[in-house]
Amino acid sequence: MKGFCEKAVASKFSCKTKSDSSNSEPQSSDTKLSKVSLWSSVFASAFSVFETNSESSPSASEKKAIDNSRNNGWTTAVRRVVTGVSMRRIQERVLGTSKTGISSSTSDIWLLGLCYKISQEESSNHASSSNGLAEFEQDFSSRILMTYRKGFEAIGDSKLTSDVNWGCMLRSSQMLVAQALLLHRMGRSWRKTSHKPMDQDYIEILHHFGDSKASAFSIHNILQAGKAYGLAAGSWVGPYAMCRSWETLARSKREETDLECQSLPMAIYIVSGDEDGERGGAPVVYIEEASRHCLEFSKGQVDWTPILLLVPLVLGLEKVNPRYIPSLAATFTFPQSLGILGGKPGASTYIVGVQDEKAFYLDPHEAQSVVDIRRENLEADTSSYHCNCSSIIRHICLDSIDPSLAIGFYCRDKDDFDDFCIRASKLADESNGAPLFTVAHIHSLPKPISCSDGMDDCSGFREDDSFDVVSNKGAEGYEHEHEDDWQLL
Repeated sequence: MKGFCEKAVASKFSCKTKSDSSNSEPQSSDTKLSKVSLWSSVFASAFSVFETNSESSPSASEKKAIDNSRNNGWTTAVRRVVTGVSMRRIQERVLGTSKTGISSSTSDIWLLGLCYKISQEESSNHASSSNGLAEFEQDFSSRILMTYRKGFEAIGDSKLTSDVNWGCMLRSSQMLVAQALLLHRMGRSWRKTSHKPMDQDYIEILHHFGDSKASAFSIHNILQAGKAYGLAAGSWVGPYAMCRSWETLARSKREETDLECQSLPMAIYIVSGDEDGERGGAPVVYIEEASRHCLEFSKGQVDWTPILLLVPLVLGLEKVNPRYIPSLAATFTFPQSLGILGGKPGASTYIVGVQDEKAFYLDPHEAQSVVDIRRENLEADTSSYHCNCSSIIRHICLDSIDPSLAIGFYCRDKDDFDDFCIRASKLADESNGAPLFTVAHIHSLPKPISCSDGMDDCSGFREDDSFDVVSNKGAEGYEHEHEDDWQLL
């Protein structure tokens, strides 16, 4: 673990590799950066005109403006392009927002707890028959992909029948939870095959994420569960609200069905400090708290159950503080890893793996027609739920992801959870004072302040800081350059 972190630091997270140089954005000078920023703002503003919801009715003035613009040849041409090609593809080609393919690096690839060794011959030839790369690609393409959908039943009173341009965080979270269900039901070694009939458990997992209220984890039900956290159809949502919404949804489904028939057969624990968000510093995984969640999930029947851990974090202001990046990458070495809800600002993705400074991700920003996967249909076409690795494996630099993110872990049983705690504690110890989160046995309790502390009122209480919990001390506690850009969650 320590060697992994040191290697990540040594790379300095430069995004430039030999194979990426032809595809990457201009970054060699301030002038080029300023040009990219200029063109980004110009095209983003221009394209935003065409990103309005097609289901909303234009006003009279808007109709008049549209009629007047029809005589303009340039506007007509642009409209034809927009209607023929997805907006995301246009923006990617113009702005260069992502990279595809695997570089010539021979470094190990970590994908959700599994390590793939890449030999010199594989990296230079990119041969599909090479073991390391071929196994990685098969694993990557077996992860369930959730994307924008269009043509589903309207969401509540919104009349929206598509989540294009606003549902990427919901789709990313669906992918993470789907991976938890795959681990629980199929095991980490499961790979998708073309053979039919397909596995019943696999089909049932996809059925849970259908785009209707009848499916347990549809965006319809997620939005309904997340109303208290600001979720609404047509609006973007952050990782913290997303995690809390899943907690609420899981609880509501638990109350509706028996323990043996749970659509999410695991407890869920949101690791984010105090419930009211008043605790500063790194979140703490409390073993006692995890045990309580398992006991509540089983309704007192057993002491421990499978558990899903979601850790929402804000690791900086405008960008991720570089001190956290080695630890962030190291979480993918955990056997319990479910990846990261993250991406670029305003564009959520599901990050599933790392190699050197690169983060591999599944991209929800592709609009597809709605698909109805029924439980009993073992011959269903599930191709739209998986990416084609022969053409696209997307990646971004770790230091360019949005600092607002959430990490997921799945622990099958108590032994698995204990192993997770050992790994997490070791990672925190090797973080050079910047842990993503820490582990403690129980909540710290208030303790009396003695008169020797120099206080007039000896009946007061103070927080017990005897546990290994790192908190913000500001300029008084650390040098300014070592301050952590933590935001209370």
